[in-house]
Amino acid sequence: MATNNNSQLRNPTVPSPLGNPAMVPSAMTMNQLSHLRPPSQTQTPGISHFQTQFQSTLQVQAQYQAQMQAQAQSLGHNQNAGLASSPSPSSSTPGTAEPLVDAALARKKIDIQESLKNPPCIQKTLRIYVFNTYANQTRTIPEKPNSEPPSWSLKIIGRILEDSVDADSAGGIPKPSPSYPKFSSFFKRITITLDPMLYPDNPTIIWEHARSPALHEGFEIKRKGDKEFVANIRLEMNYVPEKFKLSPPLMEVLGIEVDTRPRIVAAIWHYVKAKKLQNPSDPSYFACDPPLRKVFGEEKVKFSHVSQKISSHLSPPQPIHLEHKIKLSGNQPAANPCYDVVVDIPFPIQREMSAFLANTEKHKEIVACDDAICAAIKKIHEHRRRRAFFLGFSQSPVEFINVLIASQSRDLKLVAGEASRNAEKERRADFYNQPWVEDAVIRYLNRKPAGGNDAPGSTFSL
Repeated sequence: MATNNNSQLRNPTVPSPLGNPAMVPSAMTMNQLSHLRPPSQTQTPGISHFQTQFQSTLQVQAQYQAQMQAQAQSLGHNQNAGLASSPSPSSSTPGTAEPLVDAALARKKIDIQESLKNPPCIQKTLRIYVFNTYANQTRTIPEKPNSEPPSWSLKIIGRILEDSVDADSAGGIPKPSPSYPKFSSFFKRITITLDPMLYPDNPTIIWEHARSPALHEGFEIKRKGDKEFVANIRLEMNYVPEKFKLSPPLMEVLGIEVDTRPRIVAAIWHYVKAKKLQNPSDPSYFACDPPLRKVFGEEKVKFSHVSQKISSHLSPPQPIHLEHKIKLSGNQPAANPCYDVVVDIPFPIQREMSAFLANTEKHKEIVACDDAICAAIKKIHEHRRRRAFFLGFSQSPVEFINVLIASQSRDLKLVAGEASRNAEKERRADFYNQPWVEDAVIRYLNRKPAGGNDAPGSTFSL
C-alpha cells in the first residue's frame, strides 16, 4: 500500500431656462482602486490575517448599509420640503462618503477573491471505512420459486475525524459533519475491480469526479452472487492545488515526498541559501553541489529555469490501493476495516468568506435600485427645467422669446464652429482696414499656386 506525506494510510444650481439642460450625474461609479496586495500564501500565519480582513469587510458593509439608510431618510425629507427650493446635496450631487464606502467594499471583495485562490489549509484525518453486507445467502431445500437471489453490497464511506472525538469509541461510523467537504471531493478517480471470473461482463467500476461533479458521502456497489472473492480498490487523490511526487534524487535533497510545485521551488531556494550556493558575482545563478548535480546535471543553474528543469523529476502521486475480501457469512457488516488518510481541509473561515462573496452578488439588486434612483432624479430635473421654461414665458413672453432666440443662435454658432465670427461687423468696410488684413492678404496670395487665377499679377477682389 503506497504511502506519502499528504496521503498516508494509518489504517464581492438651478438650471437655466434658456441654455442647455443641466447635466445630471449618472449612476455613481466606484473610485479607481489602488494597487492591491495579494494576501499571504502561507498556511498557518495567514489565518489571523484572513480573520481580520473578513471582520473589517463586515464592518465596511455595516457602514455602507447605515450610510444608505441615512441618505434615504435625507432624500425623503428633501422631497417633502418641496421641489421649489434649491436642490439638496443628496439629490443633486453624490455624497462624499458613499463612493469611499463603495471603493472600500470593492477592494475588500477583490482581496477575498484573491485569498480564495490560495486558501490556507489545515490537515485533518480522513477515515475510510470499507465493508460489505449480504442478503439471501442461505439456501433452502427445496428452493422457493419466488425467492430473491443471493446478493451482496460493498460500501466505501469516509469521515473527517474531529480532534477531540474518537470514532471508535462510539462503536460505529460517525455522522457526516456539514462543516467539512464530502468524501468524494477528496478523490478525482475511484476504481473498483471485481473478480473477472465471477463477473466477466463488468468487472471494473470507475467513478470520475470530472464526469460526476455531484459530491457524495460514500459509494455503494451491489451485485448478485454467492461466492466470496477479493475486490481491489484504487483511490486517486484530488489535490487542490495540484501536488506531485518527487523523484528519489530530488527527494534526497529536499526531504519531502509529495508537495505542490511552488513549494518545491521554494524549498530549492531555501536549500541554496542554507548551503550558500548563490553566485556572488551573478545572483541570478547558483552553483550545484553533488546532490543538486544529480538533479540538474549541470555545474550551475539559473533561478528562473528551476521550475522548468524539475518537471522531469515530478510525477503524479501514487494512488492508494486497498483490498477487501467480500465475505458472505458471519456477522453483518462483514469485516469493518478502516484506513486513515491525511488530507488538507480549507480553513473554516473560507466558508464564511465564500458566503460573503455570494451575498455580494446580490448587490446587483442595489445597483438596479441606484439606476432607478438616477433615472428618477433625471426626470425630476427635466420637469424642473420645463417648469422654469413655462414660468419664465408666462411672466414676460416677448422678452423671454427674444432671449431664447439669442441663446439658441449662440448655441447654433457654437455647434457650427462659427462662434468667433460676427457677420454684422464683416459687412462694414472698417472691418477690412484693420492692421492684420494686409498680412492676411499676403499670406493668402503666397499660398496660391503660381499658374492659378489668383496668382500675383491677376485681379483680386475683396
